[in-house]
Amino acid sequence: MPTITTKDGVDIFYKDWGSGQPIVFSHGWPLSADDWDAQMLFFAAHGYRVIAHDRRGHGRSSQVSDGHDMDHYADDLAAVTAHLDLKSAIHVGHSTGGGEVVHYIARHGESRVAKAAIISAVPPLMVQTAANPGGLPKKVFDDFQVALAAGRSQFYRDVAAGPFYNYNRPGAKPSEAVIQNWWRQGMMGGAKAHYDGIVAFSQTDFTEDLKKITVPVLVMHSEDDQIVPYADAGPLSAKLLKNGTLKTYKGFPHGMPTTHAETINADLLAFFKG
Repeated sequence: MPTITTKDGVDIFYKDWGSGQPIVFSHGWPLSADDWDAQMLFFAAHGYRVIAHDRRGHGRSSQVSDGHDMDHYADDLAAVTAHLDLKSAIHVGHSTGGGEVVHYIARHGESRVAKAAIISAVPPLMVQTAANPGGLPKKVFDDFQVALAAGRSQFYRDVAAGPFYNYNRPGAKPSEAVIQNWWRQGMMGGAKAHYDGIVAFSQTDFTEDLKKITVPVLVMHSEDDQIVPYADAGPLSAKLLKNGTLKTYKGFPHGMPTTHAETINADLLAFFKG
């Protein structure tokens, strides 16, 4: 399996398909590069080089006990892009991956970056603070950690079968295959990485990162996102970016790159070509 080893000795698995302008995909918690199947197949067929890695502690990457924070996530992504010597890359991040992309560009600069897109992403800040009164109470994320520690398999099943894909909405038609694939990806990763990752995605403040970015960024978010609520995420990120464009969806779930891949892929392609 293709891997790179980071400065602190972590093996990061990645996929690298095709040729052309590179698109680098950063996945959500607690998933893996496999969550981008619908996008990687589509964009490879449209003449792009598509790359996706498993975050440390996730998927096929090393199940290390530490480094599960946005600084390490961003540095690991930088290690992948440097190893592959990517130029004029487009970065696409979903959920936690959106935070990873934003922090990577702000921390490592734009010399290798042409554009970015963040989908259902966690920036600017998920947790409620005095400065972020619209955020979710810290207890929400504390409860995630309690549920994970008590029984990760059941917790992951419940997330996928419920709010992640809006399968808990009236009239929804859950896909057992989609639920099982989410559960499979989650259970491939390490419990410690996922436990710590809850703090990383909920308590990292990306406000200053967003302000630093000058490349064009497409911010894609649904008003019916049950995981990263719309009002305190997408619109605020788009305002903080120097060159941000907000694309709002109605009725789509947090996991819309999977459930509405046709729409998301078309909108991404239009942005990449624009």
